Amino acid sequence: MKEADKKALIAIPLVILIGVGVALAGSQGSMQVFGLPLFALAVGYAFVLNWLVYIFAYIYQTEHFFDLTGSLTYITTTILVMLLSPVRDARSWLLMAMVLLWAGRLGSFLFLRVRKAGKDDRFDEIKPSFVRFLNVWTLQGLWVTFTLSAALVTMTTATRKPLGIFAIVGFLVWVLGFVFEVVADAQKSRFKADPANKGKFIHTGLWSRSRHPNYFGEITLWLGVAIIALPVLSGWQWVAMISPIFVFLLLTRVSGVPMLEKKADDKWGGQEDYEEYKKNTPVLFPKL
Repeated sequence: MKEADKKALIAIPLVILIGVGVALAGSQGSMQVFGLPLFALAVGYAFVLNWLVYIFAYIYQTEHFFDLTGSLTYITTTILVMLLSPVRDARSWLLMAMVLLWAGRLGSFLFLRVRKAGKDDRFDEIKPSFVRFLNVWTLQGLWVTFTLSAALVTMTTATRKPLGIFAIVGFLVWVLGFVFEVVADAQKSRFKADPANKGKFIHTGLWSRSRHPNYFGEITLWLGVAIIALPVLSGWQWVAMISPIFVFLLLTRVSGVPMLEKKADDKWGGQEDYEEYKKNTPVLFPKL
């Protein structure tokens, strides 16, 4: 067995254990359905859905449905919670609408991008390995759990409070992040679609203010969700605050900014215009 396969074999149960830990913590004060905490059921569903799609993906050796499955996990988990919840208040409806709008937009965008490119080269070495490919899908279940935790805890908790200043501020922060992400993605798509820009890097629009404005938007919108959740959290439910922290660390330390910065440096590093762009443009937080 290859070393990478051994690491994946160790990682899978660890990822599941972390998911179980979040499920137990977030279930404190959760409403009960079928004799089980609704929050824990939602977490379990997120993992199981990804494992089911993984079976199909491994058999047909395709990664085309990976990002789409991630978005569908967000959407169906949120809808499932609302359908099973004995109590549905304005805060829950607001969060559901925000999650569905974000997931629907991003999922379709990523799916169409992969379809257009023909493949996602991140999976070239992973797909043939049963355990490494399974590990990726298991991690996606944990990714959804972490990211959605603030919204899920709020929607499943027995503690209910009317909307107030936290909801207003959180919603405005979410709108700012969502607009940033949508506009940045649209600007980059138009830039890459223009044959005149082949081999060039984008440095116009929001991309002149930040080297990764779409990631700034992503982090900001999940911060908005967390702010809306604040008034109803208590005890171990504060684990929900892992949501914006996780998104920030994931995009700035793991799979987002570091990977794209390295890819850009390999492609344009040493070019005078690119080095000037790097020098004058913040990595993440936009300059005014």
